[in-house]
Amino acid sequence: MAYLTAEERDRRIANVRALMAAHDLDIVLVYYDEFNIGNGWYLTGWCPQFESGAVLVPRSGTPMLLGGPESEPFARLDSAISETRNFTVFMVPNEEYPNAKITDFPALFGELHALLGNVKRVGLVGGGRMPADCYQQIIEGFHGVSLIDVTAQFVALRYDKSAWEMAQIRAAFALADKSYLAMKARIAPGVSEIEVAAAGEFAARSLGASGFGFSPIVGSGKRSSAVVPTATSKIMQTGETVMIGIAPKVQGYAGVVGDFLPVSGEYTPLQREAFKHLKEVMRLTKEQLVPGKTGREIDAPGRDYFIKHGYWRYLVCPFAHTIGLHEAEEPFFGPNSSDVLRAGMAVCVDVSFFGHPELCGARIETGYEITDKGPVPFSPLLDAYFAQ
Repeated sequence: MAYLTAEERDRRIANVRALMAAHDLDIVLVYYDEFNIGNGWYLTGWCPQFESGAVLVPRSGTPMLLGGPESEPFARLDSAISETRNFTVFMVPNEEYPNAKITDFPALFGELHALLGNVKRVGLVGGGRMPADCYQQIIEGFHGVSLIDVTAQFVALRYDKSAWEMAQIRAAFALADKSYLAMKARIAPGVSEIEVAAAGEFAARSLGASGFGFSPIVGSGKRSSAVVPTATSKIMQTGETVMIGIAPKVQGYAGVVGDFLPVSGEYTPLQREAFKHLKEVMRLTKEQLVPGKTGREIDAPGRDYFIKHGYWRYLVCPFAHTIGLHEAEEPFFGPNSSDVLRAGMAVCVDVSFFGHPELCGARIETGYEITDKGPVPFSPLLDAYFAQ
């Protein structure tokens, strides 16, 4: 088991079974793939390459992975859940595996009946992200059952972070600091965006990053208006700003940093003024990171500030979101959010604007552990920098 500890796995399975008991469910199916890894990773500390799959948690007995034969040996080595079954629908389309044992949903349904006595109610997590063919095979194979969508309830299990999770997030932010410094040192006129991204990726990987929450963001000049621009071969020019961001992962958990920097090392007066406004909104938003505050309360002061100073029309994203297995995940504390901030959450303050006619785009971002005494920075370095 490469990433998730047995203790964390067992705690999470117990939480899922409590959810099952509350909804009178016989099994829960948790869909995952490479683009929707969070819910599956939460139970396994693992995600396949090339193939998709699901985690099946019965009300009693051993949980199992439903996947494909390319992932099976990988899962048995590295997943916290290693009991496997192979299904055509989760495999690479039209690939052949002549020595693999392949089953189907009717056979699995029969196996579950023998294990549990009867299966009448199935909880489904991630059905909205599941391919239509997969969903249809489950419907046909689990004949006569009631399918109940428990995605929201399952995702809510991930809101409050354990001490182990907080430790991974804090370690990931430490890697983000190192990556940030390496990227910042590489920024200069005549350097390509890809070179800046490479410096950050190398720093993170060389220090043990298990992956990244997103492909590094490097957008200079007009490309900074693209919101999440990945690096290209574009050469950075004197007078431009460059927006950078990187999200290294440790044990599957993300840290992050975002900044808005002058390519030549000196801001123009207009650029310096914009940076001042971004930092002020970060300060105002950080002040709202108090347990008991709703999303709309957290969002309001920064939004009012942007309206006052003319940046409102260029605002794309709210200013606060949680971080964990994804760099940005639920709950999102936007202007219409009634989600309540709690101690034990991990939250990023992420202040940005895009599409400005002169400044193009900009983002600054760092994160905090929420405690009863207030927000504690995951990155003291960036917290102090943005407070200047």
